[in-house]
Amino acid sequence: MYKIYSRPRICIPKTIINEGKKFRNPKFKKTIKIILVLLIAMSVVVISLDAVYPIFDTICEEKAKSIATIISNEEATNVMKEHSYDEMFTIEKDSNNNITMIKSNIIAINEIISDIAIKIQEEIDKRGREDIEIAIRKFYRY
Repeated sequence: MYKIYSRPRICIPKTIINEGKKFRNPKFKKTIKIILVLLIAMSVVVISLDAVYPIFDTICEEKAKSIATIISNEEATNVMKEHSYDEMFTIEKDSNNNITMIKSNIIAINEIISDIAIKIQEEIDKRGREDIEIAIRKFYRY
């Protein structure tokens, strides 16, 4: 006898679904198969979402920072066009024309600051939702 035939055989255990007397009903077998397919599908979805979520979260944060920076710069520029620096500061000089004191007009500065904040918030509210796109190359480490 050849050596190949004397090796130990692989024992495959008998499954409950195939050999059990209780489970010979074809409807039950189909139900088990459907449940298994659904479990595998749900597992794939959960694993995929767990892999995508950190990338999506990072991209959303960067997009929000970008939008906020653009809006704040635009609105600050628009508000400052309406005001001059002479409104905010008063320069006092002595008889030799040397600057002795610079006084700030706190009321005017606070009005400008509040105008900028209000305009920024209004512009953000107007924008609403922004679309975020994820390039497929972001999923790879390269």
